[in-house]
Amino acid sequence: MAGPLRGLRVLEFAGLGPAPFACMLLSDMGADVVTIDRPQARVGDPRNVMQRGRTLVQLDLKSTADLDRARDLADHADVLVEGFRPGVMERLGLGPEEALQRNPGLVYARMTGWGQEGPLARTAGHDINYIALSGALHAIGPRERPVPPLNLLGDYGGGSMYLVTGVLAALFERRQSGRGQVVDAAIVDGVTSLMTQFVGMGLRGSFVEQRESNLLDGAAPWYTVYETADGQHVSVGALEPPFFAELGRRIGLAAEWSDARNDRARWPALRAELAAIFRTRTRDEWTALLQDSDSCVAPVLSLSEAAGHAHNTQRSAFVEVDGVRQPAPAPRFSRTPAQARSVASAATPGCEVGARWKEGRTG
Repeated sequence: MAGPLRGLRVLEFAGLGPAPFACMLLSDMGADVVTIDRPQARVGDPRNVMQRGRTLVQLDLKSTADLDRARDLADHADVLVEGFRPGVMERLGLGPEEALQRNPGLVYARMTGWGQEGPLARTAGHDINYIALSGALHAIGPRERPVPPLNLLGDYGGGSMYLVTGVLAALFERRQSGRGQVVDAAIVDGVTSLMTQFVGMGLRGSFVEQRESNLLDGAAPWYTVYETADGQHVSVGALEPPFFAELGRRIGLAAEWSDARNDRARWPALRAELAAIFRTRTRDEWTALLQDSDSCVAPVLSLSEAAGHAHNTQRSAFVEVDGVRQPAPAPRFSRTPAQARSVASAATPGCEVGARWKEGRTG
């Protein structure tokens, strides 16, 4: 295995969404990720790209013998990742108090929506609920109603990315103290943190709590999406005056509109003018005209189109693993490149992995 995390042993308890994605990132960066899953779990489908780079151990945690195998793996892991509701791991006898007593250097990473405590901690929820409570969902979408941004903002932005950040920070601290600790990564906390810029803007009076009323929420005519002649769309992000001026020159915007940028009363008319202009050409025609300029215009691509775009192709933003095209690992490293590896295709007995880790080897 390559990657800057080569030699790091990560024990994952199988789950859904943000915890598996976090472990995929760790695996891409070279960590040896061993995933404990149920005996009846289906494995080996290369289309489950988020499960790439794992060694799978199928255990029945209701079995005393299998529970002992799980404890043995935790004893030799550097990082343990679990995404269950609060209290589940404790009831299994695999909670952080027990695990850290047996393995004092363990970084015990917990991924939840609401956190380990609080009035909602033991209730069910999903991405849309967490971003709603953090104030993020209220700010996204057209004026009429909020729009869920897939589950990118909560699960993966506020969840996975903060979990990985916490794990790496705890590992760095362990180098000095020799001790592990618990990382409590709650999606609602992470999304609240992601909203820091807008909290600050609100304190300064430059953010209004009304959708389509702010600089970055689609209100500004130069930071939004326009339909093209073929029913497709282009994104326009000409925030700074020089970029807006470049956009105007390229698309033939009349000089009389140059002052409308700073006049909110004229924004609706400017938006209508830009909309009329962008409807005169197809998406690809606008792309050909503007892509080599500082107009800050890019085509709105589908997932399948994104994989074939020239920029993504040249940067190898998508790779093929086991015949399946999928996003490449990110970020990139100059000396220790990350690598997308195969999805686990067969269960591996826990004792084999345990023996490997006891001997200080990684898979």
